[in-house]
Amino acid sequence: MTGPRYTPLALSLPATVPFVGPETQERQRGAPFIARLGANESVFGPSPRAIEAMSHAAGEIWMYGDPENHELRHALADHHRVSPAHIVVGEGIDGLLGYLVRLLVGPGDAVVTSDGAYPTFNYHVAGFGGVLHKVPYRGDHEDPEALFAKAAEVDAKLVYLANPDNPMGTWHSGADIVAAMEALPEGCLLVLDEAYVECAPEGTAAPVAADDPRLIRMRTFSKVYGMAGARVGYAMAAPGLIAAFNKVRNHFGMNRSAQAGALAALLDGDWLAQVQAQIAAARDRIGQIARDNGLDPLPSATNFVAIDCWRDGLHAKAVLESLVEQGVFVRMPFAAPQNRCIRVSCGEAADLDAFAVALPKALTAAEAQFG
Repeated sequence: MTGPRYTPLALSLPATVPFVGPETQERQRGAPFIARLGANESVFGPSPRAIEAMSHAAGEIWMYGDPENHELRHALADHHRVSPAHIVVGEGIDGLLGYLVRLLVGPGDAVVTSDGAYPTFNYHVAGFGGVLHKVPYRGDHEDPEALFAKAAEVDAKLVYLANPDNPMGTWHSGADIVAAMEALPEGCLLVLDEAYVECAPEGTAAPVAADDPRLIRMRTFSKVYGMAGARVGYAMAAPGLIAAFNKVRNHFGMNRSAQAGALAALLDGDWLAQVQAQIAAARDRIGQIARDNGLDPLPSATNFVAIDCWRDGLHAKAVLESLVEQGVFVRMPFAAPQNRCIRVSCGEAADLDAFAVALPKALTAAEAQFG
């Protein structure tokens, strides 16, 4: 009896999990977290209109979702003042990144990213046999000039840049991104991940025409819209690239309830503004907690704050592990020197109260371990 005949590429890959979920960690520790502050979800939740729309759609869940995502795509087009032909909807940014890499990257093709940037993109590139080339952060910011120079050096097909950045929360102005794109080599597509742009200062979104063939922009309902569990993302690009997604996407990948919820959320501007204010207040509170404990919060344009623990990755990991032991779920960057930080998502007052109690104990535990 024989087993499956895996491809040589599949056999060469490790069984990678880009992120260990909080549920897995809860099972491992045998207790639930008292504060879920690690996955950059919005604990402030979705718009009540979105909840109502999804509840109504639940009664129709026996039907497949619209494979064209017609209503949502048209509403997004109106929102961004582009045509529906400029927009594709998919199962979160992660799903869209997988489709994009499948379209453009084959075995041996060069792809450029920052060392320590969003790992799920790297996971997709490896899964299709691409070769990743990495550049370091510069001053805790992604470095567009270095990314584009490396892309020219290795003849990259894709270059990934998140603005604002995860895991550091830092950002560039959209105008600076556009200026740096003058050095983007011919035939290289910029993947501009703007998952957190609704949390960022005005002027962070790149002011580029929807028809610009040099880039594709990724957006999501998982962050400020509070719908991470619904898995709704979308991309904006020139119509030719958008149409190419139809060659590889799961046409029935978006369920009816998620489509209805995203549409209702998009149309509820008042709720969006309320959540943006709550995020800003939570960032301030996280920053104050950090400073009260002698740590430095990095300026953030996201729904989380990276906190400099002033040592190295081993010390920061000890702080994180103590927080987790105390029931406070946080994460940290995984590449040096950014891994000297822990990353804390915005939360409700009770969540941040729990963090404020746990952090000094975690710092004491780390100090006892490393001196």
